[in-house]
Amino acid sequence: MKRFLLYIIMCCGILPAAMAQQNHNFSTAQALDIFNTLYRNLDLYYVDTLDAGHVIESAIGGMLDELDPYTEYYKESESDELRTMTTGKYAGIGSPIIWRKGSDRCVFNAPYEGMPAEKAGVRTGDIIMKIDGEDVGPCGSKSPSDYSADISSRLRGDAGTVLQLTVKRPGQERLIDMTIRRENIKRLPVPYHVLLDTVRTGGKAIGYILLDGFTEDTYDDFTAAFRQLKTQGAEALVIDLRGNGGGLLQQAIQVVSAFVPRGKMVVETRGREDNDNRVYKTMTQPLDTEIPIVVLVDYGSASASEITSGALQDYDRAVIVGRRTYGKGLVQTPMPLPYNTMMKFTTSKYFIPSGRCVQARDFKRRGEDGQPLHLPDSLCKVFHTEAGRPVKDGGGITPDVLVSQDSLPTMLSYLQYSDELFDYYVNYRNTHDHIASPKTFSLTPDEFGEFKHYMAASGFTYDNRAKKALDYVRKVAQQEGYAEEAAAEFSALEEKLGRNLADDLQRWEPEVRLCVESMIVAAFYNEKGLIEYNLQKDPDLDEAVRVLNDHERYQKLLSKPKTSDKKR
Repeated sequence: MKRFLLYIIMCCGILPAAMAQQNHNFSTAQALDIFNTLYRNLDLYYVDTLDAGHVIESAIGGMLDELDPYTEYYKESESDELRTMTTGKYAGIGSPIIWRKGSDRCVFNAPYEGMPAEKAGVRTGDIIMKIDGEDVGPCGSKSPSDYSADISSRLRGDAGTVLQLTVKRPGQERLIDMTIRRENIKRLPVPYHVLLDTVRTGGKAIGYILLDGFTEDTYDDFTAAFRQLKTQGAEALVIDLRGNGGGLLQQAIQVVSAFVPRGKMVVETRGREDNDNRVYKTMTQPLDTEIPIVVLVDYGSASASEITSGALQDYDRAVIVGRRTYGKGLVQTPMPLPYNTMMKFTTSKYFIPSGRCVQARDFKRRGEDGQPLHLPDSLCKVFHTEAGRPVKDGGGITPDVLVSQDSLPTMLSYLQYSDELFDYYVNYRNTHDHIASPKTFSLTPDEFGEFKHYMAASGFTYDNRAKKALDYVRKVAQQEGYAEEAAAEFSALEEKLGRNLADDLQRWEPEVRLCVESMIVAAFYNEKGLIEYNLQKDPDLDEAVRVLNDHERYQKLLSKPKTSDKKR
């Protein structure tokens, strides 16, 4: 009898689940049948001939837009892009390109140091005219993205093959011919590491490692850099994960294992399929479980960066400094599709050692504007680190030490990505044989004055948010009948807000200088030079040094807060 009752109970649980799955399978087959029939009829009877590839890609795009932004389809011409993202490697000449409106062609932008393009003499701003003797022509009516993708594919090729390249260098009349031998290009996951200047650190030997991504060689490159710093005498460490958008999960686990004892859980993934439900632990003996560590993060730190910083925070192994991270707690899996196409899609969520998931947005629930809902802080759950410190889920890793950023004018963001600034520093590079080192370079007062005159004459424009807001208030005042009464106040405020470009460039000179000088330094000294320049005035790094120099503060930050025992 007991067996019979047990059987009935099991059936009560299994049958509804089986029926639900059957209904789901029927709905899926029905929807696919409708889609196939609809497209077949369009292909047979629509007034114009359909471009199957374009129409189906649009349908795929619409379908994926309903999911999360990390689930993506890669057509055959883009499949190499996915492989490059995960491996950090490809075969080519080693330089990004961008389309420029002024020339209506692609130009080189920051060739990688030591790679074929840079060794051949390619500079930022060089305009691509011919590839293998054939004029690539202007972009014309093509979309800039398709045009750039075509140029990029023609620059890439098998390692060892030779490319004939013709460029036009701004400021020079004659074209420049170059012969470049393609190589296997590897983007360094650790582009820079150094023992910080003891003048800056107050005499303490503090190592700094910039971790730029989590690709196949991240752990090997990271540990090599760490060992070198230890050999040089490093007694504390700063790991910079700012702007690191993540990458391979396994590499994040290995980086954590360098500082956490073997056998510790780093991350757990939970998905629909059994093989998506896994617990990942540190598998090797750590390199160092004692060295004090600060991890720098910001809004650009995501995914594998959040696993790394979150696990080190949960084990009270490092102090996290900076700003709240992006909040990507979703795991993607690549999968090949027919005809050399590929996709990567979200298969699970990840949970770090304290049990929290740092996913910030709910893509299944959307607001009236169609945007995914963000979990409010009031609904976040409290978890605890190994030492008992409270930490929250629901939106990235919150730093132990928050470093706020100064508010910057709209003008500066427009300037940073403007064609006018690009032209200025390209011209500066092409009219100067050399400049001072990245740590000491600075525009002279005369040069900064020339820059202001150049920008004023260039036609550079930008939106003034304050003036836009004033225009809106004035419009509302007119609708409500207050405009005439407040006319004098509006005019006075408009005059105060009506600063011109020259005024703004002077008013924000320190910030503008950082922007302009960093671009010039990058044009001369590549990525390493840019990093060196930016680290000179880095408030996050300054705070990291202060934390590491104050042993009592460091220990207090990693300890459970003391609760008062007041009598009631």
